[in-house]
This record gives sequence, C-alpha cells and structure tokens, in this order.
Amino acid sequence: MRILQPAEWSKPRGFSHGVVVEGAGRWVVLAGQTGGDETGSYAPDMAAQVATALKRIMKLLAEAGAGPEHIVRLTWYLTSRGEYEAAGAGIRAAWKETLGRNFPPSTLLYVGGLVDERAKVEIEVTAFIPSA
Repeated sequence: MRILQPAEWSKPRGFSHGVVVEGAGRWVVLAGQTGGDETGSYAPDMAAQVATALKRIMKLLAEAGAGPEHIVRLTWYLTSRGEYEAAGAGIRAAWKETLGRNFPPSTLLYVGGLVDERAKVEIEVTAFIPSA
C-alpha cells in the first residue's frame, strides 16, 4: 500500500488523503461497528464507545487474518461534534492502543442518530490483505 501525499499539500493529522493498493490479495469489508460491547451495553461517553468500536474492528480483522496495517479506508458516523471534540484525548489513546501508528484515509460524518439510540459512533472499515 502506498500513501498518496502530494508534496505541496500539508500532511494531515490522524489520517491519509488516499492510498494505492496494487497486486493480488483479499479485500475485507466490515459493516459499521458501534461502541456496544458483547452484551449489547453501551458506555455513556464517546471515547469509551470509540474504544469499543475499534476493538471490535480489530477482532473482526483478526478473524480475516488482517491487522490495522491492512486498513485502506475508515468511515466514521458520529452523533455529536461537541462530544467528539471533547473526547479527543480518549479517542487518541484508543486509536494508539488498537491502530497504533496506522493512519488510513478516513471520513468523519456527523449524523442525526444511529439505529441504536444509545450509539454515539459507528465505524465502517475496508481492508486489503496482499497475497503472500
């Protein structure tokens, strides 16, 4: 995977503008993962829900034989700009714990709500695992 970064553009923080994927391999496409845990419970705060969603994503990727380095796209759906901004430190910590130093292309959207009213975040993932 090659990151697209025009020399005259400032480098983005926390994501990439784009990537190029070449060669044979397998695509992994995950449904949006919310911050609900295995029992269906939701933490009341945005950072904890993001941490849970990212852990769910890592578990699903592991099932496919992939890791955070294989993610080529993230789409975030968030229910509150204010809560997202206030949760910055907790979200950064959750990112570091799960995705490490991988910053794939990401899109963040603010929406009026998600299917489960307790959910504050839902994250979709596309990944690519090159053939060995």
